[in-house]
This record gives sequence, structure tokens and C-alpha cells, in this order.
Amino acid sequence: MPLSRRDFVNRSTLLGAGVLVAGSAEVLASAPGAIAAPAGGEAAAARGSGTALGYGPLVADPKGLLALPRGFSYRVITHTGKTRLVTGESTPSNHDGTAAFAGHRGSTLLVNNHELKGPRAGWPYPVPLLEGHVYDPGAAGGCTVVEVRDHGRQVTEWVGIAGTSTNCAGGRTPWGTWLSGEETEDRAGQNGMTKDHGYVFEVDPYDQSANRDPQPVKALGRYAHEAVVVDERRGHLYLTEDASNPNGLLFRWTPPAGFRHGKGRLRTLAADAGVLEAFKVFDSHGKPVDDLSRASVIGTTYGVDWVKVPDRDARTTSVRKQFKDGEITRARKLEGMWWGDGGFYFVSSFARSESPVQHDGQVWFYNPSRRTVTLKVLLGVNPDPAGDHGNFDGPDNITVSPYGGLVIAEDGEGVQHLFGTTDDGRTFPIARNELNIGTAEKPEFSEFTGVTFSEDGDTLFANIQEPGIMLAITGPWQRCHRG
Repeated sequence: MPLSRRDFVNRSTLLGAGVLVAGSAEVLASAPGAIAAPAGGEAAAARGSGTALGYGPLVADPKGLLALPRGFSYRVITHTGKTRLVTGESTPSNHDGTAAFAGHRGSTLLVNNHELKGPRAGWPYPVPLLEGHVYDPGAAGGCTVVEVRDHGRQVTEWVGIAGTSTNCAGGRTPWGTWLSGEETEDRAGQNGMTKDHGYVFEVDPYDQSANRDPQPVKALGRYAHEAVVVDERRGHLYLTEDASNPNGLLFRWTPPAGFRHGKGRLRTLAADAGVLEAFKVFDSHGKPVDDLSRASVIGTTYGVDWVKVPDRDARTTSVRKQFKDGEITRARKLEGMWWGDGGFYFVSSFARSESPVQHDGQVWFYNPSRRTVTLKVLLGVNPDPAGDHGNFDGPDNITVSPYGGLVIAEDGEGVQHLFGTTDDGRTFPIARNELNIGTAEKPEFSEFTGVTFSEDGDTLFANIQEPGIMLAITGPWQRCHRG
């Protein structure tokens, strides 16, 4: 049975301190690179302890692209302006959310979002308008499908869908498709668009013909979409929103009675099918929490209620603005999500003046059986983002590692990393972006995106968003045990 508000308050009172043990989801905890702030105080800056952890120090890359631990190597899979689609055009730019699928005869299929916002004329390498696969001919974004064989020595890439906008994150479905979210609220007539945007689209990596005539899944709402996860057991879809003024929301979509998930079935739904709700959390005393940034101690656990969205298509008012203060819970930069451990992990990438408390990253776990969220990782505000001292900030795309813990793509200030967490939440570097897209006087390093493992766990795929590079990382992966 789900945990009711009364049950949550009663059990929290018995356990004390508002922390409720929630089974296997409790494996991440306070650690170097993650902090627990003093009660009543703001989070202190998270710093590494210098203790050997993970796979060892990163070794500079003589090619100036990707620093990795000793024994690891990488291969470039796609590179905007250098690699080409089967139709002859360049690989589109601005790689973002990605998922890996087992392909035919040992290959891997990767669906890759391209976060291109606004009119096509503004981008030198938009997603090509493949006939029959275009939603809005005015939009530059979309998804490509990349087939990788022979450890990356053979690569083929083609258009999945085109004519969408700002395809940021998304989520893999249990039935073998990719749900791509548009991080925009542009209407037809805005920014060169000819149709409304801010929707989720389904992409089939196995069957290009299934992606013809792309249609938005309007039942999932129109807002600045980030990631999606699917609860296969209960049928729910959960979605994050990356927005501010006011901060964004976490959503749950419940399918209509009798609906069964499967390939192509979401696009058959009516625009008002099922129920779309925003989450509202409450503390151990039953008091509503207005913003997740208020949690400043690792292990903080809140109960969760769900509140119906009045107008999911946001015809006159953005979805997040349809709620009054106190009706829902907000958070800044709700971004990456990944299903694992019987629930899902999700990220609040950072919080600044638009939030009650500042931080440089939170990772939460939602337990659908108990209807609770628990803070797993908390990164303090980084005072030296240009330095590389184990001071990670700005978690964005995430994946649950087959070797335990999480792998996180950094989208912060200054130096950019892929970093991991052990089962008890300690953080360690996996890769560092060494490609300077700025100048010698003012270096700039693009964010990592699209972190995902191949199904056999041998290869970690990740992207450098600008100019748009997909990488395959291999090495002596091993389980990172509790410290």
C-alpha cells in the first residue's frame, strides 16, 4: 500500500529526525564531493578528500579531447562537421540526451538528441529534414540513430525524427523506444516555429519507418521537458521540467484505464488521456515543502502527494504557473532521471537566488511503493569551478551504473567531468573534457551529456555537447563497493 501522509508523519515521528529508511534506495549517502550541511545553515562547499577512490587520477590526453584514468581509452563515434549521415549530411550539432539499445548481430543502437532551439537558419548543422520524418519544417532539432559495430570501428548514423526543437533529455522505455523531450514552450509563430512545441516524441531505433509522420504525445503535457522514466509495473511515466520564474516541477502521468504500453501506443492517445499531476512533498510533521532546495542534509526524506494539472497543454498559462504557492513543490533545474533500484533517481542541477537555499547539485531518489523522495547526493556551491580538485558541480544527465552507484554528466561552470558515485555516495572522476571551445585567455569547456552504458556494460557512451561529439569509453570497469 502507498504511504499516506498520516502514515508518513507517524512513522517519521517514531524514527526521529524526519529520516525514513526506504530499503535499497538508501545506498547513497554523505561523502567527499557530497555534503551534509549543519542544521539551520547553508550547504558548505563540497570538496574531495584526496583519498584514492574509483579508478584513479585522470591522465591528460595528448590529443586534447578526453582525460581518463590509466587503463581506459576512448573512441570518437560521431563528430559534428567531420562524420556524416547515411544521406550525406554532417552529423547534427549539440548532442544531448542519449540511450543505448542492443542492436542486431552484436551492434549497439544509440538514439541521440540534438538540442537545437529556434529556426534552422541559426544553426550550421541542424537535423536534416528527412522526407516523411519532419514535424515542423521551421525547427532545427530532432534525434539521430547511431549504429555502432566492431567496438566503434564501424558507425552508421541516420535521422530518427526532425523538425522538433530543443531536444534535451528524454528516456528509454521498457518496450525498446526513446522518448525525446523538447525543452521549450515556443508556440507556432514564435522563433520561426510553424507548430506548437514543448512536447514529448517517441523514436524507434529499430524501425525507421515507425518514425514517419512524428506526432507529439500531448497527453504528457506541454512545458520545458527534460527527462522521462517509465514505471513498467504501475504504468506511470515521470517527467522533469527545467524552468525558472517560477522554478519547474516533477510530473507523474497515469494512463487511462485499460491502456497498455507498447511501441507506438502513446501517440494514439487523445491529448487529454490519462491524468497529469505535479508533485507536492511534505516533511515529517506533515508540513508542505515549497522547494526541494530546502533539504540540506543527506538522507532527508519527504512524503509525496500528487496534484492534478489544470491545463496540461498550457493554452494560456505555462503549466508551472497554474499553481498557487503551497499547492506544489518546485525545484530549480530538474534535469536528468534514470530508473533503478525499484524507483528513479532525478537531479536538481543547481539552485541560486531563484531558490530558497543555494547549492550546486542534488540527486534525489523517488520510491513509488512508499511515495517518498530521499536526498542522496548534495553538492555545495563550488567556489573554484575553474580548478580541477574533485569539486564537481552541476549534475545533469545521469545513469545507474551496472557496477553500482551512478554515473553523472557535469554541466557546471569551468572544468567539465563525468563523475561517479560509490554505493555509499562518495564521488570520483571518470573523465574530464579537455577540448577548449573558448580562447587561451578565456577557456571554455562544453558540458557532458547523454551518459549511458551499453547493454552488456562494457562501454560507457557520453557526449560533449559542443560542437557535438559522441564518445565510447572502455576500460577496466569494476564494482565500486561501499567505503
